Amino acid sequence: MENLQTEERPAIQHFEGMGATCYPEGVFYRVWAPHADGVMVVGSFNDWNQTANPLKQEENGFWGALVENSKEGDEYKFLLKTTSGDLYRNDPYSLKMTNSAGNCVVYNHASFNWHNVSFQIPSWHELVIYELHVGTFHVKENDHVGTLYTAIEKLDYLKDMGFNAVELMPCSEFPGDRSWGYNPANPFAIESDYGGPDGLKAFVKAAHEAGIAVILDVVYNHFGPSDLDLWQFDGWHENDGGGIYFYNDWKSETPWGSTRPDFGRREVRQYIHDNAMMWIKDYRVDGLRMDMVPYIRNVKADGNPGNDLPEGISMIQGINKAISECCPNCITIAEDMHSLDFITNDVENGGMGYGSQWDADFVHTIRDAIIKADDQQRDMNAVVGAIMNRYNTDSFQRIIYTESHDEVANGQARVAQEIADGDVDNWFSKKRAALGVALVLTSPGIPMIFQGQPMLEDKWFSDSDPIDWTRLEKFSGFASLHRDLIHIRRNWFGVTKGLQGQNTQIIRADNDKKVIVMHRWDVGGPKDSVVVVFNFSIEAYSDYKVGFPRAGKWHLRFNSDNGNYDREFSNLGIIDSETMQGELDNLTDHVTLTIPPYSALVFSQED
Repeated sequence: MENLQTEERPAIQHFEGMGATCYPEGVFYRVWAPHADGVMVVGSFNDWNQTANPLKQEENGFWGALVENSKEGDEYKFLLKTTSGDLYRNDPYSLKMTNSAGNCVVYNHASFNWHNVSFQIPSWHELVIYELHVGTFHVKENDHVGTLYTAIEKLDYLKDMGFNAVELMPCSEFPGDRSWGYNPANPFAIESDYGGPDGLKAFVKAAHEAGIAVILDVVYNHFGPSDLDLWQFDGWHENDGGGIYFYNDWKSETPWGSTRPDFGRREVRQYIHDNAMMWIKDYRVDGLRMDMVPYIRNVKADGNPGNDLPEGISMIQGINKAISECCPNCITIAEDMHSLDFITNDVENGGMGYGSQWDADFVHTIRDAIIKADDQQRDMNAVVGAIMNRYNTDSFQRIIYTESHDEVANGQARVAQEIADGDVDNWFSKKRAALGVALVLTSPGIPMIFQGQPMLEDKWFSDSDPIDWTRLEKFSGFASLHRDLIHIRRNWFGVTKGLQGQNTQIIRADNDKKVIVMHRWDVGGPKDSVVVVFNFSIEAYSDYKVGFPRAGKWHLRFNSDNGNYDREFSNLGIIDSETMQGELDNLTDHVTLTIPPYSALVFSQED
């Protein structure tokens, strides 16, 4: 009789998930509020009735309940009964918002149709990244921001240019409709003005169909600081701090407000871990770029061990390890800017486990070398150091660039603008900006180009200044220069494989004439070895002898001085080179080159 009764009992359904999770039986709501005396969920499904749907207390401060008459699309909030009074709070795990200060919206990840689009991010040594800001990338109406849907319309342009990865500046819900995105108010929700969660999924799907990987910028060093319902979420706090999600002591301080998450608290670590894994699993992004990692591993980012946050380091190690295990090809990128092997060393070796990191040594040195007005102040040895820098003996553990959202704002501007303020359509600006791009796309590392860079965008980056796409026609030659370099970097024509290789040799660093000659290769030989010549001087050289790594004919694959790129370029040195016997630069053969001013030349062999 006892066994029969056991069989007749209905099975107790255990509902997983935080926030609002859709099930056939309804929507299960769960929230962490350890200091609340009671929690209700109110919303459009119960006419915002305060007592209709109380949540049951679970273990460790969690509350949950199934609401059978709730469904996807319902708006909701949590009502917390606390000693501080009744607190209406947006769901920390909310996947969709009406706006940052509005209501949560129930969203079901399973509702989006991916149409079986299969995609795998290219190997990291093949990547060429385009960094874009959704709100300004493709704006179609005045007084509106760009969206993830309008960004889709420019994917054909990116594909034609040869980019095979885009890095989106942060897209989590932020206050208002204009922002760089580094002030996330609702970390799990996609900015409503950008198109919400379906907008990001549609963009990822379309990008994958175009053969382009998507890397998402995320912010874990701080939240907010405004429109932040996480702040004193369940009423508890200490020292006027942020409550359960934040440090409540001196560790809370960041340059963006005292809103550093408490990396030492289990539930907060899980919150950030869940966020990172959601982008990989539910949105199918191919990598994450994490903002200002120094403020995750150290309170003041000053290297003082007394300010270290070992719990922040271990949290990131766990995230990077989990991503590499569930998606081995996915890349995680650190913006650390301290040039430490530790950042990209394996977790097993005590490192933080990032796949790559933005390389401050490259961008600052190269920008300095091409922006300076006086040729004699350009230090070729410093440039060589920037070219040859690597982490843990791996050339591709660094992202190299001359423009990013940080480098063209905050008191700085586009490279061409820095060279000739107010007149980027200037011979000096165009020549040296092109030289910088050539360095990015031929040096060892993962190259990155910032939005608008190929069309010589001027001024500085602002979230209220959209990309002017009419410049693409005006500076079509300059855009072609970028396209041709990207195609060469990606070995589209099968004759420049060395640009994707680990090996780099500086054949000559001529600080008198301001010339650098570099040999790049994978295994070496025809169609692999690439020689790149950089001239950082206004002088043109017509009889420049330099050693080359192999005898025979070297075909000119690219010359940044080509008149097709700009009517003002001189079209010098558009010739192949044949080696001559005779030792030079410790090589058995050499060539005599014509090198245009402020230019880059790329050579490789057929056989």
